[in-house]
Amino acid sequence: MFDELHEECGVFGAYRVSSAAALSYYGLHALQHRGQEGCGIAVSDGKNISCQKGKGLISEVFNEESLSKFNGDIAVGHVRYTTAGGNTIENVQPFLSVSHKGTLALVHNGQIVNAKELRCKMEDEGSIFQGTSDSEIVLHLIQRQKGSLLEKIQKTAQMMEGAFAILVMSENSIYAVRDKYGLRPLSYAKVQDGYCISSETCAYDVIAGTDIVDIKPGEIVKFSDGKVEHFSYTNDIKHCLCAMEYIYFSRPDSTLDGINVHLFRKKSGVLLAEYDKDLKADIVIGVPDSSISAASGYAEARRLPYEMGLIKNRYVARTFIQPTQELRDRGVRMKLSAIRSIVENKRIVLIDDSIVRGTTSKRIVRLLKEAGALEVHMRIASPMICSPCFYGVDTSTKEELIASRMNVDELKEYIQADSLKFLNVEDLCKIKGGTGLCTACFDKQYPTELYSYKKIVE
Repeated sequence: MFDELHEECGVFGAYRVSSAAALSYYGLHALQHRGQEGCGIAVSDGKNISCQKGKGLISEVFNEESLSKFNGDIAVGHVRYTTAGGNTIENVQPFLSVSHKGTLALVHNGQIVNAKELRCKMEDEGSIFQGTSDSEIVLHLIQRQKGSLLEKIQKTAQMMEGAFAILVMSENSIYAVRDKYGLRPLSYAKVQDGYCISSETCAYDVIAGTDIVDIKPGEIVKFSDGKVEHFSYTNDIKHCLCAMEYIYFSRPDSTLDGINVHLFRKKSGVLLAEYDKDLKADIVIGVPDSSISAASGYAEARRLPYEMGLIKNRYVARTFIQPTQELRDRGVRMKLSAIRSIVENKRIVLIDDSIVRGTTSKRIVRLLKEAGALEVHMRIASPMICSPCFYGVDTSTKEELIASRMNVDELKEYIQADSLKFLNVEDLCKIKGGTGLCTACFDKQYPTELYSYKKIVE
């Protein structure tokens, strides 16, 4: 209904902590922004692994009674948004594998770009899959390898191409795996007498996690026998954390690869302000919520008042109404309201994090002008998204990206803004400094082979 990006999911793990299921509930609640379609938790008591999962929010699937039935101090959990595979219960994680050697539970954030090739090969050799998620493939690959569980996971990671932050839990251990490009974030922290692993560091604030360590690209971290051990599965590593993690997906209070998300976004606003030294404006407004940091940075740099000119309705994200075209056209009014007393007779700089399909930007500009704004100058705290993502973001075709068929001037006319500017790729990478970013959705520089997806970008 709304012109938004969605990221596939978030993972959380707890090792040797009391009430691991309850702790995982709180950790996943902090990661709820990464997926609202399904969730699950698997818990081990040292001998057996039990699992509960379902469609919906973490607070809808679990309650105090259901969590109290979980006994164990090891757990892995997952919140899901569908990109690879459909929104069916079969695709909700954790996935479990039961064999004569024991039970494994797996959760995965990201997208495996050679999943189709791997799946077809395994099906030809007799594998049977329950769902359509690319994550299910990982369990099959692990079980087909020989050696210790660590060796099986190492061999599996070497076979996969793409983005993955994976947690594999046995009855008495957890293995945390990050892809060799570091496309998806993953870290761990000390909690009680054990550890927790999370897609984002914001979860550690809720559960009093300390001594946070980023898991490196191409690394497996083993939590077993009360110890933490680091292993590499490849030397062919790159630092290519998804730029959209900083721009949009992650919570502003998270720190990814040593850089705070809020400060990254604020710096993007400062750099945008350098493009506008001669622009005459009265106030700066950010589109709630992920653009607030960038808007504050822009306002400070230009010495303009930052105003809360748009108010977000918090209860619109989940709706069971199938919208008619008329309701769809009114969608922004359901989600955002303009404060007329603030925007009326003002020249506004409107900061947003990105433009994907263009429809929401057009409606927000119209909303502000109908509320009396004299001018609306749109500034985007990221480059133009002109190419699909195959690493766990729901933009898999060029047709759905308006920047793939319009230049800046055409896009300005389409959204009816008085002016429009985007942050350029060079400035975006400058903010990160040191290690690199994946900017493929902006410049088509994909860090991996694309396999069957290659024809989409040709």
